[in-house]
Amino acid sequence: MYNNYNQSSFPTAGLSIWRGNYFNYVVPNNWRVVEDGQFAVVLVSPDNAALTIMVGNSGLPVNYNPWQFVYEKLLALQPYDLRIGQPRPAQPIAGCSAAYEFDCTYFSNGIPCQGLAKCSVAYSYNICTMVMTCAASHQSQWANYASWLPQVASQVSASNGAAFGMQGIMAQNLEISQTEGQRYREYREWSQRTWDEVNRQRNESLDRQNFQFRENLGNVTTWTNPYGYPNAELPNNYNYYWINRQGQIYGTNNSTENPNFGSTQDWVRMNRYLP
Repeated sequence: MYNNYNQSSFPTAGLSIWRGNYFNYVVPNNWRVVEDGQFAVVLVSPDNAALTIMVGNSGLPVNYNPWQFVYEKLLALQPYDLRIGQPRPAQPIAGCSAAYEFDCTYFSNGIPCQGLAKCSVAYSYNICTMVMTCAASHQSQWANYASWLPQVASQVSASNGAAFGMQGIMAQNLEISQTEGQRYREYREWSQRTWDEVNRQRNESLDRQNFQFRENLGNVTTWTNPYGYPNAELPNNYNYYWINRQGQIYGTNNSTENPNFGSTQDWVRMNRYLP
């Protein structure tokens, strides 16, 4: 479910809703979609002075620091003198239950930039999914973007259970939210009339070329699933992962640890996958 917003409050003369392979999201008119993948969506303004970023990971520890997650993801921009403020409670994106927002500043190609980043969190079992949405621009233009661009960055929802690299957490929470109330039913009827159909089928060759890029961007490794689920993209926090028949995943750095001890859930160790 998308968050409420009034399109007339956006001074850039219009928005469209795009449906990608993994996410639905809002694109201001004439902006470019430079990344639409399993872990990230990146939009850039026509003059290259502003952007929005959405990037997320599943399978993180429940006590992972949101500030650290935002800092790590913004470092992917290769900024200079990145500074992130103190967290404030915020409205989470669809499918998440908690969120924190942070003011941020940095230099890009010698140009001072300013923005607002948000970390939304969805919890499940002993792991969580974290999603950073960020809107930023050249500091001289931020006053023109601050009132509306962060809202655009937050208008994103997972449409594929494989989003962020693991089946279940975001998709399950999103499904629950989508069944609640007249507000979603009204949105669904509207979105069906306005969605632009976008063909983003990736051929086999492009998948091989992008495999390493997606892992590097998401800070993940790919693991096979012995119970017949799709391969899982999991963070590099752990060297070993186990999975049970219910699709729950347990990570550890102890090669001798076995979650089957004292459990009846049939945990099986996962193996690394390479194309």
